[in-house]
Amino acid sequence: MKKIGTVFILLLIAVFTYIAYNFIQYRTKNAVSDAAFIKTDSLLTLGFKVGGKVLYMAKKEGESVKEGELLAKLDERDFKTAAARVKKEIEAINYEVKRLKVEKERLKNSLETNRGIKGADKEMLLAKIEALKREIEAMEAKYEKVSKDERRYKALFKSKLIPKSRYEDIKSQKSYLYKSLLAQKARLKALETEVKKALLAIKLVDIDQKRIKELGLKIASLQKRSQSLQKRYEEIKNKISYCYLYSPITGSVAKKFVNVERVVSEGEPVYSVVNPKDLHVEVLLSEKKLKGVKPGNSVKITVDAYPDREYKGVVEKILPASAATFALVPRDISSGEFTKLDQRFPVRITLLNPTDDLRVGMGASVAIRRD
Repeated sequence: MKKIGTVFILLLIAVFTYIAYNFIQYRTKNAVSDAAFIKTDSLLTLGFKVGGKVLYMAKKEGESVKEGELLAKLDERDFKTAAARVKKEIEAINYEVKRLKVEKERLKNSLETNRGIKGADKEMLLAKIEALKREIEAMEAKYEKVSKDERRYKALFKSKLIPKSRYEDIKSQKSYLYKSLLAQKARLKALETEVKKALLAIKLVDIDQKRIKELGLKIASLQKRSQSLQKRYEEIKNKISYCYLYSPITGSVAKKFVNVERVVSEGEPVYSVVNPKDLHVEVLLSEKKLKGVKPGNSVKITVDAYPDREYKGVVEKILPASAATFALVPRDISSGEFTKLDQRFPVRITLLNPTDDLRVGMGASVAIRRD
């Protein structure tokens, strides 16, 4: 019996020695960690780009979705009313711009014509006035001479030195010259009136020129206003399109945050969607275990939910900063008190044989084969 007991003890020692040897060898050849999780890059939280009242929610949690499928809708009536109002204002401004352009073109065409005509009329009238003034001066001189002759002939007639017919002739000549002089002076006055009218017309042409300039400024102002409203109209149209929430990926609904009739603000979470086929494993590996671990190394993966399965993977990359680097409350070592802690680095692993029942967030254990 004593020999049997000794043999049993020796056998147990051999078994434990073998197990310990295999354990040490396994951990030497593999970087092992239980701090691993199933993750995805396709877990997306979706929200509206505008705020409003939710009118429609298409999916429940866990239901599948397709890329581009409508998930939710906001009440868009206020935006549509605003868009219609802005559009009418744009149409009214554009109509007014068109009308003012027609008026400006009409004034411009008539301006060029009238400026030439009125200028020529003024010069012609001034020339006529100068000629008429010289003619009147000559007639006045002649009338003065005839008047002297008439007085002289009258005296000679009274003295019976000349016949009456000669006196009557000079008298008639004087009367004719007087009437002609009056007619020419009346004509001169009429021409001067025409010159005043021509000058007034030229002044009106200058007023039209100012009016054309004012119309141009008004048209430019209205066009600028129209462009501003057009930009506003496009912004409102975009907001109307933002009232519709579509799925950016094909997958399933991971979480539903709101219900119908809820008023949401801009960017507030509405749905979270995930692509269950786009999975990878991320492990926080101790810096002491990083030796021999590099991209391309094979990995054995065991998921906590399915311990009887073994998944295969390959190291995709080792992230360049430790997990503690991005801690919300970094360690304060300014006082000089420092306790060295083991740092962990995220290692991303590509799953080679994922199954449909894997879920984002599941815990896992990994064994990374060292080179």
